[in-house]
Amino acid sequence: MGECYLVWSPGCCCCCSYGLHTGKPMTCISFSYWPRHFKLAKFPLSHYLSALVPQPKTLLQAINTLQDPTLDDPDAKSSPLSRTSIWFNPQSPRAKLLWKNSRHSNSSPFTKLAKSLDSCNPTQELVSEILNAFGDTFSERDAVIILDTMMNPYTALLAVRYFQHKIKHARYVIFYNVILKLFRDVRDFAGAEKLFDEMLQKGISPNLITFSTIISCASVCSLPHKAVKWFQLMPSFGCEPDNNVFSLMIYVYARTGNADMALKLYDRAKAEKWYVETVVFSGLIKMFGMSGNYDGCLKVYNDMKVLGVKPNMITYNALLYAMGRAKRARDAKVIYEEMIRDGLSPNWPTYAALLQAYCRARYSRYALRVYKEMKNTGKDIDTILYNMLFDMCANVGCVDEAVKIFEDMKSSGTCQPDSFTYSSLINMYSSTGKISEMEALFNEMMESGFEPNVIVLTSLVHCYGKARRTDDVVKIFNQLMDLGISPDDRFCDCLLYAMTQVPKEEHGKLADCIEKANPKLGSVIRYLMEKLETVGDFRKEASELFNSTEADVKKSMCNCLIDLCVNLDEPDRARDLLDLGLTLQIYTSIQSRSQAKWFLHLKRLSVGAALTALSVWINDLSKALELGEELPPLLGINTGHGKHKFSEKVLPTVFESYLKELKAPFQKAANKAGWFLATSEEATSWLQSRGSTVTLTQ
Repeated sequence: MGECYLVWSPGCCCCCSYGLHTGKPMTCISFSYWPRHFKLAKFPLSHYLSALVPQPKTLLQAINTLQDPTLDDPDAKSSPLSRTSIWFNPQSPRAKLLWKNSRHSNSSPFTKLAKSLDSCNPTQELVSEILNAFGDTFSERDAVIILDTMMNPYTALLAVRYFQHKIKHARYVIFYNVILKLFRDVRDFAGAEKLFDEMLQKGISPNLITFSTIISCASVCSLPHKAVKWFQLMPSFGCEPDNNVFSLMIYVYARTGNADMALKLYDRAKAEKWYVETVVFSGLIKMFGMSGNYDGCLKVYNDMKVLGVKPNMITYNALLYAMGRAKRARDAKVIYEEMIRDGLSPNWPTYAALLQAYCRARYSRYALRVYKEMKNTGKDIDTILYNMLFDMCANVGCVDEAVKIFEDMKSSGTCQPDSFTYSSLINMYSSTGKISEMEALFNEMMESGFEPNVIVLTSLVHCYGKARRTDDVVKIFNQLMDLGISPDDRFCDCLLYAMTQVPKEEHGKLADCIEKANPKLGSVIRYLMEKLETVGDFRKEASELFNSTEADVKKSMCNCLIDLCVNLDEPDRARDLLDLGLTLQIYTSIQSRSQAKWFLHLKRLSVGAALTALSVWINDLSKALELGEELPPLLGINTGHGKHKFSEKVLPTVFESYLKELKAPFQKAANKAGWFLATSEEATSWLQSRGSTVTLTQ
């Protein structure tokens, strides 16, 4: 009986032993897009040596190697080329004996021979010369050890041809599996495919290790669709996947975005208690994150905890990026703290993901803390991260912090402000009404060679409109037209906002600009300014306007139009617009009713729109009493917190004053900011005493 060699091949996750057998001849199968006769490509020595990477120990670690956190960290030092010793199955009773007798060690002649073969030019003549110098009495076991020690697949393949000539009746599939592993190490999937074709042409039957190695090669080469193809090809060669291959396919299907197959195999893995490596969980988390299923990310993370699988940096970074996309800063904070407790140190991708999560959720305190930590630890901050910070500062009003970060950016030496940087900061100054600072930054942007875009000009219009500087608004509009920039819906909305701020005497100047920029909006404004009486035509014009407006601008535009109605003393038109907004679902969930309470929700409405909604609601309450209905025990008005730093006329302040003016029984709730509450008895008594509908005050 022949010897049994226990050689670890990273092409398979399990411990694989090969028994002596003779390969059965088979018909050659060649794929149409592969060459019929495989020829070794000529590669310069520097090319194939520079492609070599350290050898991972398992099939999924081969994938993990390419996602090692150090590869994501610009500060991490790359590992020197290294090669682990051949791995013996510790369960085998012959393992110790084989290791004792093996010549495979760092100082063995086989190791030196492998290094010589790795470094020589890839020609059959040179490879044969090196092997001949060692002697021509190689056994199959010797050949396997030499090939497994090598790192260069191109010269290793030439060595296989030499061994095929010298060693008769060897199990050549083992030789080819080792070469496939080397092609995977240098990420040459095309070479692996051609080698498989050569196997078939020579009548060598592929086995489970062959397919698992090719599948993992496709995966590490970022070709998951190729991996799926090879997985589906296995049954036609009589190879059945084992649990380790199925486990790898969870990762592969996750990479392709095939959630159904990935989850089907994942559920099976949990039910049958397969061993699933960390990289598979990371792949599932990335899949859920890219598809927007953020709860799915957290479920996989919790599965890892239950199964006792320790997350690595890739897992944590994938989770943090997903939470950032979801604007779930609290979850990101908890995950980060758990990562630190696990003894892992944040790298650049960790900080970038955290910064994204905090900036998108407007967690300014935590975002600024991450920024300072990045600076203190010497992490480079690129333009994208700086711009995320500026965008957050512009939205929450952290002006002083933004100015300091802007100076840091300009003095960093690694990046400079771009158009988005200036747009964010100009928007920040615009929102805070700092006109001189905004104009200075606008001039700096122009001097830096950046042409103003519609976003920048929109911010200028908003700022000048808020300051009631009508002529400057008109000047910016003319500048936009001169530059050949088409005014978008947001720009037109800011023109309309400016119109709600300036005196009535100056409405005409802005109405002319709006008419040129957006004729449909201009037509609706003309109805209001000229007090035209045709209600049906007005609703039709307004409906056509909203249906042609971008979704994220509709509410703001409807708010501004209602504000303009209130300013022009057109309460009926204001109610028409509010009703149209509800019909078109521009406004949703303004009222909520149950047997115990009726609430009016005014958060994110403008002052005019909120007052209009209040008048409609109070009149509805009066009609309910007239019809003999009883009011619920509790009535409430929710105006929101009103904490935005840019707001001057926040709703809670306006409503507190307005409700006092109406002598309404609604009082500020002690434990609910922005809420005004009244009992049914108080509301009923007040409604019966007023005897008329609520009219809007300008």
